[in-house]
Amino acid sequence: MQQRSASTANNLVRKLLNHHNQIQSLKRPPCDVFINHRCIDTKRTISGLLFDHLSRLRLHPFLDSKNMRPGDKLFDSIDRAIHECKVGIAVFSPRYCESYFCLHELALLMETKKRVIPIFCDVKPSQLHVKDNGRCPPKELQRFAYALEEAKYTVGLTFDTLEGDWSKFLTTAAEAVVHNLIEVDGEETHKERKYFMKNYF
Repeated sequence: MQQRSASTANNLVRKLLNHHNQIQSLKRPPCDVFINHRCIDTKRTISGLLFDHLSRLRLHPFLDSKNMRPGDKLFDSIDRAIHECKVGIAVFSPRYCESYFCLHELALLMETKKRVIPIFCDVKPSQLHVKDNGRCPPKELQRFAYALEEAKYTVGLTFDTLEGDWSKFLTTAAEAVVHNLIEVDGEETHKERKYFMKNYF
C-alpha cells in the first residue's frame, strides 16, 4: 500500500516537472512551497518531516529553520519567500494563534492571493481564534482574524500526531501540494498567453 502511494506521488512529481519544462518562459522561483507553522510546536515533527519529504520529491519548500542563515533579516527573508512561492501550507497547531509571526505570514499569504493548503494538526478549526493581548494594533488584529477565517473555510487536511499514520499523511499532503502547483502553473500560463494575445495581436 505504501509503495503504491509513493509511486503515485513520484508520478505526480514527474508530471509536474515535465509541465515545468514545457513552459520555457516561466522561471522557477527559489521557493515553490512556503510552510507556515508554529516552530515550537511542529518544527521537529510535521513541518520538518513535510519539508524533507517535499525536498526528496525535488520541490523547493521554504521552512524558516531550514532555509534561513545567520545574518538573514527575519521579515525580509520570510516576506520575500511568501511573495515568490506558488503554494502555501499553513500548519495549524494548538498554540499557533499565540504567535505574531505565524499570523503575519498567514495574512501575507492570503493578501498576496496564494493558494493555501491548511493542515489542522491536533487542533480543530473551531478552536483557532486571534487573541487580543494588548500588544497588537487593532488594524493588525483585524488583518489576522480575516486571514484566519479564510483559512478555516478552505478545504484542508487534518492530522492526529498520536494516532495518525505518518507515512500516509505525508504522501497525501505531498500529492495535494503537487496538484495545486500544477493548477497554479496552468493559471499562470493562461494569463501569460492572454496578455501576449492582447498586446501583440
